[in-house]
Amino acid sequence: MEFLSQDKLVISGSAGMIGSNMAQTAAMMHLTPNICLYDPYEPALKGVYEELMHCGFEGMNFTFTSDIKEAFTGAKYIVSSGGAARKAGMTREDLLKGNAAIAEQLGKDIRAYCPDVKHVVVIFNPADITGLITLLYSGLKPSQVSTLAALDSTRLRSELAKYFHISPDEVVNSRTYGGHGEQMAVFASTTTVDGQPLSQIIGTKALPEQEWEQMKQRVIQGGKNIIDLRGRSSFQSPAYLSIEMIAAAMGGKPFTWPVGTYVDNGTYDHIMMAMETTLDKNGVTVHPVNGTPEERKELDQSYHHLCKLRDEVIEMGVLPPVKDWHDLNPNIK
Repeated sequence: MEFLSQDKLVISGSAGMIGSNMAQTAAMMHLTPNICLYDPYEPALKGVYEELMHCGFEGMNFTFTSDIKEAFTGAKYIVSSGGAARKAGMTREDLLKGNAAIAEQLGKDIRAYCPDVKHVVVIFNPADITGLITLLYSGLKPSQVSTLAALDSTRLRSELAKYFHISPDEVVNSRTYGGHGEQMAVFASTTTVDGQPLSQIIGTKALPEQEWEQMKQRVIQGGKNIIDLRGRSSFQSPAYLSIEMIAAAMGGKPFTWPVGTYVDNGTYDHIMMAMETTLDKNGVTVHPVNGTPEERKELDQSYHHLCKLRDEVIEMGVLPPVKDWHDLNPNIK
């Protein structure tokens, strides 16, 4: 059996639906025979391990552990879905505070047990902030830590394909940038639909302005829609996309959907946000984001929203003030 790599891949949060799907997807894609399943909840973790063994994969060396040192030692790639989900009665601040602390520990564990890790993908919410915290405490380079952001762009692709009754492959370069959720910036100017620029279709009979605005809201509310339909949050799409990301970092086909990445370019500073990127064996490369003045304004608004979340985390004491970030991680200028 031929694998993309022999390096150790750790799936953190493997006992959950996203984590277990990530592990199965990684095995099906033949990324590496050495997949370690980690989760602090050992009974469900063992159940995932047993199920994967029952699949009958060839050449696989699945291991599982609830000990973080054992899991991370020797790891070259990590994908972490190990945050807490928002529960009834929880405020956004509750979720932010809890998962910020988890991200801090994740970064510290990476620094302690696998400082030579090549790439880390963080996908637990709010991923823009948890990814930033992980980066700072891990001591890694900005190009080595990315967050799942492509899901918003693939949801836009899906909505356009359904609306025009065409194959999703005929929707090219659909893009959202900035943060995830209500404050994301949904771009039209980058996209073509069946060879036609989307920006030239919006406002015509084919796609009235009102319909476009409703579509943007469906993209923004894409995760809520899955919960309404299935009774649980998304797990198949984030699992697949995050493994496509780590596959690219391992030397597979470059991942050209936007990813969340650290940005400090004079326009957007000291933040993790979705940008135009390429993720490959060299890590994340950031490209310029081109858009209309209105789209740039939406992206600016998304950036300022993320800055407020970042500043909340600083006020909580999870992160030091920005001026002290270089002391925490010398790779942050």
